[in-house]
Amino acid sequence: MYLQATSVTPRRLLRHLVVAAALMAGTMSAHADMAEIKSRGYMTVATEDDYAPFNFIVDGKPEGFHKELLVDLQAYATEQGIEVRQEILPWTGLLASVSSGQYDLAFTGALVTDERLRVFNFAPPFASAQHFYVKRLGDDRLSDIASLCGKIVGVQAGSALLARLPELKAMMAEVNCEIGEVVEYQSYPEAYADLANQRLDYVINALISINDLVKNRGDVFEKGIAVSGDGFAAWPIPKESPGLLEFATGFMTLIRDNGRLAELQEKWFGETFPALPITPIQEVDQFHELAGMN
Repeated sequence: MYLQATSVTPRRLLRHLVVAAALMAGTMSAHADMAEIKSRGYMTVATEDDYAPFNFIVDGKPEGFHKELLVDLQAYATEQGIEVRQEILPWTGLLASVSSGQYDLAFTGALVTDERLRVFNFAPPFASAQHFYVKRLGDDRLSDIASLCGKIVGVQAGSALLARLPELKAMMAEVNCEIGEVVEYQSYPEAYADLANQRLDYVINALISINDLVKNRGDVFEKGIAVSGDGFAAWPIPKESPGLLEFATGFMTLIRDNGRLAELQEKWFGETFPALPITPIQEVDQFHELAGMN
């Protein structure tokens, strides 16, 4: 059974409109590839500033994984005679702006999904986005998959997490039980507030977001186990820009081989991910195989 946490859902409607705009724009607009980028001498990368630990603001100054990695990207591009120009956008319009060709790539913590793969290729992933559950600290009722059966779960409406909920249902079916009430929220802070107030039993989110939550609110919340196959956070690049995908792949190879990626993963995500794919993700079937969804 699925319930909305609120009857007023303008942000959910906006999210669907943004996705639709991205899909439409991807078929209508010209996109710059490396020849044009090198000719004009610069590329534009779209980031956001309210998505910890990827990009966020502390005391009026930018912080996060991508804030630090942007310096490395700029150095890599400079060696090829290219300037990197950063533009900060709200998440609701970021992917549509990249899809339309207004910006060259999205330098943010986007999750790979079937829907996004219709419009974008993804550079080799920089982090795991496998789905985990989080519970109240000390709630000993919850441990394995069977213990989640029949309990009330919160998840963000319209999210990649919701789209992969059937994987948890399949895990539950293997232990002869079913998922309980599913409550959709417009934002994760709302879901976490209801979890803390015992209106929910657990919340599902991506690994890095849960690590960040527990790091900052470990007095209230506790990380559970994985409730999906593998997931990936990576940079979306329009399918019409294969040269730019090659550029981003080269950058990922550099920072993976020189240890910079692992250094920043440990600092900002709390762990490293040595088993991530090292090639771009370009097709739905490829994604499903890598994520164990087949």
